[in-house]
Amino acid sequence: MPLFVDPLFISIAFGHLMVDIFNASRPVLLAYLGLSETNIAIISTIYIWVSALTQPFFGWWTDRFGPRWFAALGVLWMTIFYSAALLLPGNAGLLCLVIAALGSSSYHPVGTVQAALRGHDLMKERETTATSIFFMAGQIGHFVGPILTGLFLAWKGVPLLLIFPLVSLPVFFSLAYQLRANVPHPQYEKSKSYLKVGAGFIVVLAVVATFQSWVQSNMVNLMPKYFKDMGLAATTYGNMTGLFMGGSALGNVIGGTLADRHPKRFVASSALFLAAIPIFIISKIGWSNWLYLLVPLAGALTGAVHSIMVVLAVRIIPGGMALVSGLALGFIFSSGALGLLLTGPIMEQRGFPFVLTMTTALVLIASPLALMLKEK
Repeated sequence: MPLFVDPLFISIAFGHLMVDIFNASRPVLLAYLGLSETNIAIISTIYIWVSALTQPFFGWWTDRFGPRWFAALGVLWMTIFYSAALLLPGNAGLLCLVIAALGSSSYHPVGTVQAALRGHDLMKERETTATSIFFMAGQIGHFVGPILTGLFLAWKGVPLLLIFPLVSLPVFFSLAYQLRANVPHPQYEKSKSYLKVGAGFIVVLAVVATFQSWVQSNMVNLMPKYFKDMGLAATTYGNMTGLFMGGSALGNVIGGTLADRHPKRFVASSALFLAAIPIFIISKIGWSNWLYLLVPLAGALTGAVHSIMVVLAVRIIPGGMALVSGLALGFIFSSGALGLLLTGPIMEQRGFPFVLTMTTALVLIASPLALMLKEK
């Protein structure tokens, strides 16, 4: 596949990997620090909102000034403030952790656009496949990030996490070099792939994307606390979080590839319906070795929908490509975080199995709605 030998795409993919390793270490770190379910939900929601709600602004600036420094400096920004979060005690460290989210906000719109453009140029307009591979790189970061975070915390504690910032520095230099042409992004309304749809399509897409994001937020942010309260080690709940996102990474590529060959609405609806099975079983069995199969399966089926939602969203909003990507990603991430703000206190009162039962209902509602996303 030409993408895998393209230096620009490789740099963009590694940048996404590094950004989401930073992002993915947060839930395990917060659980390790002993925060309550409500506090984890609040800090995670603020973190996600800081990242999500500012993405359209970074996208708008990128469309006008070019992608180079918004990608490269996004990685460097996370490197600096993540390091500060590890070195500063108490609330000062948590504040720096939240500020680090702006680097993720800067990176995601430009990275998404660059991936789509490379897919258009190198893969005969297969933007969904290219975008899904880009998202897979980020979700691999979500896979290895929690696992490595759990291992490092169990071995030497918080200071060992400074390995992440050290590894990210070469990624910064690679991005700055590969994007040196700094070509502004095209406008989506001038693209033949731009979709003209009604208000009903937009509302349904927003609901499905919200529920899919909410489901993943529940699993990623609250599952570590659930296993920690069982008395399990940081390595175990780090591994479980990593397995969920590893499954999500694989499902994202499979879903994106299938959506380039079959109607996107059928792929999304089928994946969401099937996701209800492992999520519901997880809610009933407590700790079991079966979780090593069920957790990544739940991640794969919910993750299969992500790139489909993003591609549909960016194709119905006219404007600069990075602005449109920022709006789409910002909405998806922030809506999931809003749901997390609700389920965090519910978990504290009713427990994680009850939250998982709610999560099962979310995918079962979203599945038939996804069938309404008919492209003209």
